[in-house]
Amino acid sequence: MAKKTYETKLLDELEDGPWPSFVTGLKRLAADDDKQYAPMMNDLLGQLEHSYETRRGYWKGGTVSVYGYGGGVIPRFSEVAENYPESSEFHTLRVQPPAGMHYTSDFLRAICDVWEEHGSGLIAFHGQSGDIMFQGCTTENVQKAFDGLNEIGLDMGGAGPALRTSMSCVGHARCEQSCYDEVRAHRTIINAFLDEMHRPALPQRLRQFDPPLRLRGYRHLARRHQGQAGRGQSLRGETRAQVYHRQCHRPLPDQRAEPQRRRHPGDRQSQLRPLHALHQCHDQGAVAG
Repeated sequence: MAKKTYETKLLDELEDGPWPSFVTGLKRLAADDDKQYAPMMNDLLGQLEHSYETRRGYWKGGTVSVYGYGGGVIPRFSEVAENYPESSEFHTLRVQPPAGMHYTSDFLRAICDVWEEHGSGLIAFHGQSGDIMFQGCTTENVQKAFDGLNEIGLDMGGAGPALRTSMSCVGHARCEQSCYDEVRAHRTIINAFLDEMHRPALPQRLRQFDPPLRLRGYRHLARRHQGQAGRGQSLRGETRAQVYHRQCHRPLPDQRAEPQRRRHPGDRQSQLRPLHALHQCHDQGAVAG
């Protein structure tokens, strides 16, 4: 049976321009006819094009996990599975990266082999929470993929209402500005809070407050650019208040306006003046009544 192909006029527009496009990567995976994931990626392109045409997303959640874990898997089920059956299940595995994100070529080849065997071949380094994102897997192969990655030495990261994965910079391995052993601190924190990552126990609403624990062994980035930003300023020379106003799209007050005189703590007359005005207003109101 010939493979059904889909027109991707809208997705093709994302390949224009000087920058690399994720669409090119998806097409390359869909064109690997000798791989088991090619039909899944082909239907994924069709569903994604359909989403662009209708301006709607067609993924819904569910419950998918591996033995002994309550988190680490982001389940995605398609709402248009009857039209794109091969991509009806497209789950994501969040896997903790090595401390300091130290990788070898042999390690990268090993995880790619596992994901090409059980998943879609699509891997993201790294997700917003610091994890390695193994994107695209059926419910049947989630456990198989995890077992293969676990044999390499990897473990699940945090997903759902759980503590997110920690991440650390390369640290003293390459940075002369390192102030402590980041990799060891990272490992210590992971061992202490591993249960909170693997077995979600937080209220669901706390998911929006999920930045990972980031371990950095050097001073704040702004302090590395002396002369460009001082204390309490961004690299653009803005104060925290200016950054806040810019991000909230609020008009800044006139910086040339004369600042108000600050009252001295010992200026008792200035402290009592509002109270006297309050009494006068109260007396006038009582007389008028």
